[in-house]
Amino acid sequence: MVNKKIGLFFGSFNPIHIGHLIIANYMANYTELDEVWFVVSPQNPFKEKKSLGNMYDRLEMVNLAIENTENLKASDIEFKLPRPSYTIDTLMHLGEKYPTKDFFLIMGEDNLAGLPKWKNVDIILRDYKVIVYPRAGSHGDELKNHPSVIMTQTPLMELSSTFLRKSIKEGKSIKFYTTDKVIDFIEKKGLYS
Repeated sequence: MVNKKIGLFFGSFNPIHIGHLIIANYMANYTELDEVWFVVSPQNPFKEKKSLGNMYDRLEMVNLAIENTENLKASDIEFKLPRPSYTIDTLMHLGEKYPTKDFFLIMGEDNLAGLPKWKNVDIILRDYKVIVYPRAGSHGDELKNHPSVIMTQTPLMELSSTFLRKSIKEGKSIKFYTTDKVIDFIEKKGLYS
């Protein structure tokens, strides 16, 4: 039996938006991947802690956004791991937990440029494939031609969670930037205002 290929899309998803969904859907349907898991990060070692929404709210918004989508899943795996969570530790943990799955990393070209600074990057590039989506103005040049790196033609998305949070704070509509269910959840909980 062939192992299922799972793409891990790490992020704060604070909140999840249409750009994230387009990237994940592209990866699940236009690459060799069988599924994409949104790995909701409790705390990115490179990000300020205070600006992060509650991790359970962010996980719930991901679940609402991908409801009834067969090949997209939400994962809280990093909630249970020591913090800050490093990608290599999460990959090792998932490998032990799901020995019949092959895990791939999904990242933007901007993150590819910063990959050499990651913990155990040599092991990541030796043992895992990295599927990269383009980001405007980014050049992960030194790793673009690495045998473990797969560059894709994912549609370019110029949308950020920061933009959504700022819009909500300013009382502007975020319709079409995320799903209606996510918008309802944000409004009900009074998030980001």
